[in-house]
Amino acid sequence: MPHTVLALGAAALTASGCVWYIPAVADLRAGDDRPRSVRLSATACLVWWLGVAGTGLLLLSPATWQLPAALAAGSAVAGAALRLAAVADHRSERREESRYWAEVLPGAPSCLDRPRPQVVLLAWLVAGVSASSVVAVSIVLSARAGTLSGPALAAAACGSVGLSLVALLVAATRPRS
Repeated sequence: MPHTVLALGAAALTASGCVWYIPAVADLRAGDDRPRSVRLSATACLVWWLGVAGTGLLLLSPATWQLPAALAAGSAVAGAALRLAAVADHRSERREESRYWAEVLPGAPSCLDRPRPQVVLLAWLVAGVSASSVVAVSIVLSARAGTLSGPALAAAACGSVGLSLVALLVAATRPRS
């Protein structure tokens, strides 16, 4: 695929990403009116989108593909590090807020006592997809080695799909408290 087509795709992706990076710019411009974790998340968002935009620009240059790939990988890693720092800051902010509310309303349940439903849903989905991926890879490797017959291949494939569906069902129907 020519670099020009990839650059056009990066430009279209960057233009459509304005729903993420414009609010991130607003969060950074607000300064101390926003918590530190929000500002770190906004910085991570901007690093990711600037990486996509910069990659698109480098794809238009006469440079080889290694330079745009290095920029994309570097911005992805830097953005992920900033996002992880934002998550850690958000957790400490929530703990501090929980301590303040415990002083104001002693005996009130803490917001930190139970896991958030989104985290539980994500954990179940990741577990299900990971387990079914392992089963699928073992199916493919066994089929290539010739140690898996037709009915056994069908049973293993159904087991992989079934495992994914069970994890999805548990994740979707878990009671939200």
